[in-house]
Amino acid sequence: MGEGLTSAAPARLPARVRREWAALAAPAGGAAPLEPARLEGLPGPVRRWLARAIDPGTPLARSAVLGMRGEILLGRWRPFRARQVLAPGAGYVWAAAAGRRPAVVGGYDRLVGEAGEMRWRLLGLVPVMAASGPDLARSAAGRLAGEMILCPSSALGPGVRWSGLDDRRAVAEVRHGPWTHRLTLEVDEAGRPVAATLPRWGRPAGGAYAEHPFGAVFEGDLRAGGHTIPARVRAGWWPGQERWATGGEFFRAVIEEARFR
Repeated sequence: MGEGLTSAAPARLPARVRREWAALAAPAGGAAPLEPARLEGLPGPVRRWLARAIDPGTPLARSAVLGMRGEILLGRWRPFRARQVLAPGAGYVWAAAAGRRPAVVGGYDRLVGEAGEMRWRLLGLVPVMAASGPDLARSAAGRLAGEMILCPSSALGPGVRWSGLDDRRAVAEVRHGPWTHRLTLEVDEAGRPVAATLPRWGRPAGGAYAEHPFGAVFEGDLRAGGHTIPARVRAGWWPGQERWATGGEFFRAVIEEARFR
């Protein structure tokens, strides 16, 4: 998998965002391969996950480029196709088109450094969403922390500190700029990620921004470039609560391709 996926930015993105994409997707020059000694001292669930997620001798990637499809809750569930560059510690750009013709909404979400932004247009012409600012950036940093699971080598980065909870769960303190997020990762006996949860800044029910429980559920495997990551992701607010099933869950994706850089 991944042979047909290019690391180049989608052409429909603005020039400044294409430049950010290129910077995030730049390969990690001279990256050292993963050695078993790098996993020593980590909590058991994290060791199992990384030993399965990164083949021995695979260079530690700086970023991942992902191709995906799925459905997103925008009033109702709408199909989407998307590409994403994900560089934990640096940022991400998620570019997508959602809905069915003629009512297709296209645009992007991005976080680069401490700057977050959302820009979406109907038919590429009519603005339907434009947002930025410190609250959005803080929320986007929470998303970036949770998406560490899709770029496993980032779990060994200098901005991540692990502690164990039990045989299946560990907590990562993930720093990004001025924010620190506490991500709880659940891993099964075979080393597959099962779920990740964290308090995330947002306003899922409208009103003022505040921290709310956020989480993702992972299923299946995608093998690409010496890595194994989840093939299916479901994400949303209030995991484990009744509200998850009544509007909390808003994202369901199948990751079809991945390239690690």
